[in-house]
Amino acid sequence: MIYRRFFNVPEWRFRSPLDELHRMRQQMEQMLESATASDKRLSAGVFPLINLTEDKENFYVRAELPGVKGDELDIQVTANNLAISGERKIAAAKEGARYHRREREAGKFSRMIGLPAEVDTGKVEAKLENGILTVMISKAEIAKPKQITVKS
Repeated sequence: MIYRRFFNVPEWRFRSPLDELHRMRQQMEQMLESATASDKRLSAGVFPLINLTEDKENFYVRAELPGVKGDELDIQVTANNLAISGERKIAAAKEGARYHRREREAGKFSRMIGLPAEVDTGKVEAKLENGILTVMISKAEIAKPKQITVKS
């Protein structure tokens, strides 16, 4: 058996077609375990989920931020980027409490969203309502579509 393992001699037994898939799955799990063990930044963290939409005049960024207050957020806009950062705080459980499931994370977060076109940084509005942050960013004049009339 040791001879077969080290020198890649084939085994003389019936193999299921799924044996190779099982072996590949085990190797993938080992690779993922080693990657996540060496780099803890791969965890989901407390990043807010974001939707980016647009119409003719504006871009709209909507982020889920339950439990975060508006004055705790830092929102910055550049020519074609939006940065949202802050901190999510969750009340600690009573001492001696046992968790059966823990999915909500607390901590600092930061998101940088690339916008598809240039924006007017002077025309940005943000509101936080029911845990949803909505940022309305006006497009720069150069990025707005122009209606062209065709002469015939």
